[in-house]
Amino acid sequence: MIPVPALGTPRLRLRDWRDDDLPAFRALNLDRDVRRFFPSVLTPYQSDAFAHSIRSFLSENGWGLWAVEVVGGAPFIGFVGLGRPGFEPLTDCVEVGWRLSVASWGQGYATEAARAAVAFGFTSLGLREIVAFTVPANRASRRVMEKLGMVHDVAGDFLHPRVAAGHPLRPHLLHRLPFEAWAAPHDALRHASASTADRPR
Repeated sequence: MIPVPALGTPRLRLRDWRDDDLPAFRALNLDRDVRRFFPSVLTPYQSDAFAHSIRSFLSENGWGLWAVEVVGGAPFIGFVGLGRPGFEPLTDCVEVGWRLSVASWGQGYATEAARAAVAFGFTSLGLREIVAFTVPANRASRRVMEKLGMVHDVAGDFLHPRVAAGHPLRPHLLHRLPFEAWAAPHDALRHASASTADRPR
């Protein structure tokens, strides 16, 4: 078992999972709005099995899909983090993903938490690229990807192998964020800060 580091943002805490997260996670996965761009909702049994796989990956790797809580607020609003898709054509990729309760939508939480996860991936894990994918109709998630600095890789769009052939949710759009593209604005900000600090007063 590898310790799972908690990640902090101004409003959120990304942490390891607890048993008392499971009831809220079951409710989230039964919500048809949350599961709008998935083939179906998850039963409580399926939700618990999914949570178990998330927790196992975290304990084995020290990173993964963190549980998200609002500082001074809701103790669990869903998950945000990094994972390995584990299917063609993305077997060698690390993705950033999120799934939050409807009550937490529209407040920028997904972007805020995903930025922390992406930063961890590049600075602590040494990743050279992070990807994300969703169906064309999921404009909210596509906006989050854009805010993260990701670019749509048209040539990488694919048919999700875990969605039945002919299903309208099978086509997926692939977005990519290379380390160099992520690092450039951060380096520029550091240089600007250093120049300001060195300026005669």
